[in-house]
Amino acid sequence: MAKLIALTPCAGLLPVSSGGVEVAEVVFDRLMSVSPFAGQERAVSAKLKEQVGAGLSKINRRSGLVTWFGHGTWIVAGDVALGGMAAVTDQSDAWAAVSISGARATDVLARLVPIDLGASGFKTNHVAKTMLGHMSVTITRVGPDAFEIIVMRSMARTLVHDLDVAMRGVAAR
Repeated sequence: MAKLIALTPCAGLLPVSSGGVEVAEVVFDRLMSVSPFAGQERAVSAKLKEQVGAGLSKINRRSGLVTWFGHGTWIVAGDVALGGMAAVTDQSDAWAAVSISGARATDVLARLVPIDLGASGFKTNHVAKTMLGHMSVTITRVGPDAFEIIVMRSMARTLVHDLDVAMRGVAAR
């Protein structure tokens, strides 16, 4: 019988760098979606604070391990138990995450993303649901020159390709 080997979504694709910008894979041990039931937001937030150190973040924000994911849903980087207060689903194998960092990371993303990710308006822990090329992504600014991008696992290779092409274009300028 064949032995199966678990691979991360970007196995063999990353890291890549060009012009002082680097893209690396972000690997989460556990990634859970949390959608509080009606009227349970405060209770869920308090329980999350106990379990992972941060409650539900504001819309378009990240708070610790809890990232707003749109339409009453948050993604939590960690295992959670919210018995009866929220719909909780293990999403660990559903998403690919990468970090892009470097002094020109914003310039690279400007070639691919239709929104302004400049530091004056898109500050650390700000989150945007947007398009990167033709892919739906969630982008979080994690530092002055650093972002985290989450995309459906099936789009990992395309994400890495698009970022690599844009990095080489910015480096050539």
